[in-house]
Amino acid sequence: MSKPFYITTPIYYPSGKYHIGTAYTEVLCDMLKRYHKLHGEDSFMLTGTDEHGQKIQNKAIEAGITPKEYVDKQAEEAKKLWSLMKIDYDKYMRTTDDYHEKVVQDIFERFLKQGDIYLGEYEGWYCEPCESYWTETQLVDGMCPDCNREVKKMKEEAYFFNMKKYADRLLKYYDEHPNFIKPDYRKTEVVNNFIKPGLEDLCVTRTSFDWGVKVKSNPKHVVYVWLDALTNYITALGYGQENTELFDKYWPANIHLVGKDIARFHLIYWPIFLMALDLPIPETIYVHNFIVMKDGKMSKSKGNTIYPEQLIDKYGLDATKYYLLREMPTSGDEVFTPEDFVGRYNSDLCNDLGNLLNRTISMINKYFDGIVPDYKGHINPVDKELEEFITESVKNNADYIEKFEFASSIQAIWDLISRTNKYVDETEPWVLAKEEDITKLESSMNHLAMSLRAIAILIRPFMKDTSDNILRQLGLNTEVTFKDLDIIKEFNNIKVIDKGEPIFLRLDADEEIAYIKELMK
Repeated sequence: MSKPFYITTPIYYPSGKYHIGTAYTEVLCDMLKRYHKLHGEDSFMLTGTDEHGQKIQNKAIEAGITPKEYVDKQAEEAKKLWSLMKIDYDKYMRTTDDYHEKVVQDIFERFLKQGDIYLGEYEGWYCEPCESYWTETQLVDGMCPDCNREVKKMKEEAYFFNMKKYADRLLKYYDEHPNFIKPDYRKTEVVNNFIKPGLEDLCVTRTSFDWGVKVKSNPKHVVYVWLDALTNYITALGYGQENTELFDKYWPANIHLVGKDIARFHLIYWPIFLMALDLPIPETIYVHNFIVMKDGKMSKSKGNTIYPEQLIDKYGLDATKYYLLREMPTSGDEVFTPEDFVGRYNSDLCNDLGNLLNRTISMINKYFDGIVPDYKGHINPVDKELEEFITESVKNNADYIEKFEFASSIQAIWDLISRTNKYVDETEPWVLAKEEDITKLESSMNHLAMSLRAIAILIRPFMKDTSDNILRQLGLNTEVTFKDLDIIKEFNNIKVIDKGEPIFLRLDADEEIAYIKELMK
């Protein structure tokens, strides 16, 4: 029996509405959880909110409420969005949860006792929006290298984690575990930018504000948000608590999904903290790129931000998920444009997939009174080729998922959709019907239904509603797994629905592009 599958998103900073860039991480994580569940694996997905820190305290003061009231409201808004997006998480954790705060305190005291943490004084640069410490040489034109915003000179008593103690061990771990950092080039970045120049000890407490986990042995200090937040991956499972059943079952995680802005925290600090705790390290940390606009990162002040609710409300959840997953390259940022979104909708969803389903259902109703004919082997010259293409597409999709090439995994499905559309043109059912070549016509209809069933199962991890719709129109049970892909030929005497229903309606491109541009303002 395979090990249960544990997958996490980062816990998000509750600083306002989540745009489509944040939604991408959640959608990708949700897709992978569903993918593994369809393979029959026991899968667990974690998400939540990171609710401590100076930035949160300042926002609460601006709003005239307590920090707890502020994060309570933000957490509820996040849960509403994930519910709208049908994100199938198993636990939503918050760093203000009592159990988490207690374990963080215990971990801190353990590090102190082990000599991993020592008391000193911090003097340097601090970016409040990123909650990040920087040396003079790491700044870019005097600004934060991550967000390009102003940094502040700080000097205060602080505890430090001895990162240097673990630097060699970390590099050795990188070399011995090539799947730990994905994509591969992220390893080169983190080694060259942060470790080779000399890994600095990490400041792990603050005294200039009090919204955070108090250090048990010295309560004027609050634990630095990244030591606090990163431990959520184990505290959410019960680590350090009375009931460790989930931790014993799911740890170490199979994959953490994180954006590139928080890569160094996860690729350097997190494995070192786990080493200090003598705990196994996650199998893979996958670092994805950003969704940006033509004029750079999304920003309310620029008037170039788009929120998932806006797209879902007008174009549907599955279309939104498809675009987010289909467009993100492995090697660079995804540039969102209204033109690309509408183009993908009309071309891929409406023309390629929607029309294929409509044509197939209509022809089965027209030529065989809605009954899918029996499978009779390879009657048309291209029947075997289509069957082989289905098998190859299933394999390619799985291979790309395993290699963390997620956009390519979806492209493999659309290659099958394109090949099936080509099969319609090759077999010309309308000609076969006119010539009363019933045997070949039966084979054509059977193979089209066969391919559509495979397509419906393959898209299920990220377009479940569409998958259900296709299966329902084909007269099939929607309770399917990937095991059903192994029996592609068993599709006989099934009654399809009487009339095909369009699953995607073609958009007026100019009108919808203008509409999305207006939303972005």
